[in-house]
Amino acid sequence: MSKRKICVVTATRAEYGLLYWLMKEIKDDEDLQLQLLVTGMHLSEQFGSTYKEIDKEFNIDKKIDISLNNDSAVGICESMGLAQSSFAKAFHELNPDIVVILGDRYEMLSVATSAMILNIPIAHLHGGELTQGVYDDAIRHSITKMSHLHFTANFEYRNRVIQLGENPKRVFNVGGLGLDNIKKLKLLNQIEFETRINFKLNTKNFLVTFHPITLENESSQVQFQELLNALDKLENTNIIFTYANADTNGRIINEMIESYVENHKETCIAFKSLGQLRYLSALQFMDAVVGNSSSALLEAPTFKIASINIGNRQEGRLKAQSVVDCKALSTEILESIDYIYSKEFKKLLQETLNPYGDGGASSKIKAYLKNSKLDGIINKTFYDMK
Repeated sequence: MSKRKICVVTATRAEYGLLYWLMKEIKDDEDLQLQLLVTGMHLSEQFGSTYKEIDKEFNIDKKIDISLNNDSAVGICESMGLAQSSFAKAFHELNPDIVVILGDRYEMLSVATSAMILNIPIAHLHGGELTQGVYDDAIRHSITKMSHLHFTANFEYRNRVIQLGENPKRVFNVGGLGLDNIKKLKLLNQIEFETRINFKLNTKNFLVTFHPITLENESSQVQFQELLNALDKLENTNIIFTYANADTNGRIINEMIESYVENHKETCIAFKSLGQLRYLSALQFMDAVVGNSSSALLEAPTFKIASINIGNRQEGRLKAQSVVDCKALSTEILESIDYIYSKEFKKLLQETLNPYGDGGASSKIKAYLKNSKLDGIINKTFYDMK
């Protein structure tokens, strides 16, 4: 009997980190064949050419360059068009049994559209979530409607996927994928971590990741400047920045990071990509993750550290009590920073539970991908909730 071909697509460093253990599970199963397509930020030197790290672990079947030289709205639309055409050709050649897509980025909308038109079943990971400050929200729900197997990170998200008309028999709550890395990776100790990044930690330390707010015209630069203004006021605090994603105006934020680090070399350092090992190892030693990244909500609570969530990019996501929301104003950011050092908040940290579970999602997903019947799965009917 021929092996079931599972085609996984990855476009960003964060996404690859979430998919890593699932890909290992598929690769190591004698009844499955892993097909791997790499695209987007992975192939861009500006974002660290992270495909090189993937190449060390997995065989990449195809590298699909969708040209990320222009992060304007028109430039991203052009990249999406190129992605749809390129992935259609790749899927036609590889003929996978299932295509696996994670999340809500614009590249994945093009991937899903190509697979749908070619009648290839789609498995969608991390559906049902909300991020009301960005167009990712509409993209995620659109991919849900194109997909046939759904793997959610929480029961609330599972219910939302069903609310969108998906058959409950094909919607599985498995927990957050990122937690598998925390359980399975041997994280670096502080000396190892400082050596790996060539940077000494301070009395207080923050990890800052800020991505564009795609539904608010020209606000990303203003909001990020407010964050930088707040960081200027801190004492005895070192900052590790990670670059913004390849979203609209992401380059502006990255240029601001580079300029800020250049003027604060003693206390700041920036990375295009830390990679999962260094990123998760960093969380052990941080007082807070600051910005608007989903990792501050998904992974940081497991380490019982603070997450200062700025603005509305993550509006609608489930949040642990370790997450402190604030507006993108330097005064509110500083108030939040003061709060996380209070006795009240430190007590909350010790009681924090991660709403996305405690790991094991990858093995559960692999089992469903392996054993789910695919006959007739393409012909979906809308499920009406009673």
